[in-house]
Amino acid sequence: MKPKFKIENLKSILDPSLELCWNFAQLGLLIFPLFPALGAVPLALAILGTGKQKFNTIIKRPLNWGIAVLSLLLVFSASLAFNRPEAFLGLANFLPFFLLLISFGELIQTPTQLRRVAWILVLPSLPIVILGYLQLFLSWGSPSLLETIVGYAIAPTGNPPGRMASVFMYANILAAYLTIVFILAQGLLIENWQLATKRAEERGKITNSQSLFLIVVVIANAIALILTNSRNAWALAPLACLAFAVYLGWRWLVAAVAGIGGIVLSAAYAPSPINELLRKIVPAFFWARLTDQMYQNRPIPFLRTTQWNFALWMTQQRPLTGWGLRNFTPLYVAKYSTTQIPIWLGHPHSLFLMLTAEIGIPIAMLFFTLVGWVIAQSILLLRDWPGNSQDRLILFSFIVAFLGCTLFNTVDVTLFDLRVNTLGWLLLAAICGVVYHSRVK
Repeated sequence: MKPKFKIENLKSILDPSLELCWNFAQLGLLIFPLFPALGAVPLALAILGTGKQKFNTIIKRPLNWGIAVLSLLLVFSASLAFNRPEAFLGLANFLPFFLLLISFGELIQTPTQLRRVAWILVLPSLPIVILGYLQLFLSWGSPSLLETIVGYAIAPTGNPPGRMASVFMYANILAAYLTIVFILAQGLLIENWQLATKRAEERGKITNSQSLFLIVVVIANAIALILTNSRNAWALAPLACLAFAVYLGWRWLVAAVAGIGGIVLSAAYAPSPINELLRKIVPAFFWARLTDQMYQNRPIPFLRTTQWNFALWMTQQRPLTGWGLRNFTPLYVAKYSTTQIPIWLGHPHSLFLMLTAEIGIPIAMLFFTLVGWVIAQSILLLRDWPGNSQDRLILFSFIVAFLGCTLFNTVDVTLFDLRVNTLGWLLLAAICGVVYHSRVK
């Protein structure tokens, strides 16, 4: 049966009883990327306050019952783990964020709030990339006093050297963060551009201060994404542009993105002499990184194919219960680390393979199903939305941002970083909240 949605509910105001929690959430999200320890306090207050205010509603949601079952199963899996202390420690990467999903699914109700959240997430990205430019081009690093206060260090020339990491511990984590805010900034820019064009009083006057600011943010983030040297980000940023182009019906942009992407990929992977010809046009910075020629002769344990195969072996050995959260590392180190080549690896560079290996196939499938249900409902909502309104565009932006985060985790794992993990769950919670409050009660 086709689900029914009450679209006009999307324009309703925020529940007045949640106003204080909403203010806490906004404050926390604004300072969280730069000052995570400080920003976590108002976020926690918003989560707990919303949970208390909307408890009766929360316990009636079928999705939340599924999350409760998943939580119990994760604890059960940890109790059977190969290394139980590590497994129980790993629960901290999931259980608190389930609370965020449940609470913020009630706190965030309207596209107006989505738009507000998008702005709050985009604003700190500009100082973050500026710090990244200082790090990379001026070899600027954070003083020890700053590290003590904010809880992170900015390594001169990046981490790894030559790759922008800014305020994050590693370049790939910055790339995951920038992928999210780059997509949200695109959505806001398109929305502002459309509104400015519609309201223009003079021919050619189609920009405003917000649009100009967003143009700067999008360009700065795009350059920073390139400088992270993350192949994931290099793939996802053009895909996001392609998604917006298809959504808006901009065929010229679809052709441009597809053409540029095809040229770069051909320079990397096309047979000779085609690749040799294109490599005269495409900088080696791109095709050598895509083909991994930039980092040749790496030890076998550091190859992602080796890590993926080991995660698959773990799944085959314990397909039902898994080995336990955070158990990939001790098992991998025991197999591959030697005195000549000491190995330490925090994850197998694939969230999906990591989950099946560490919590087992049944629990992992429940996890994927619950998340997939939210996204499926949001896509149905987009389909049934009347017209091509601005509210529909901002919801589409959140869906693309979350899917971008998900795709990033197919060949990497970002949940060990507090900030990126929080943003991923926030996107899902925001989408879930709009779906909840658009349905016919």
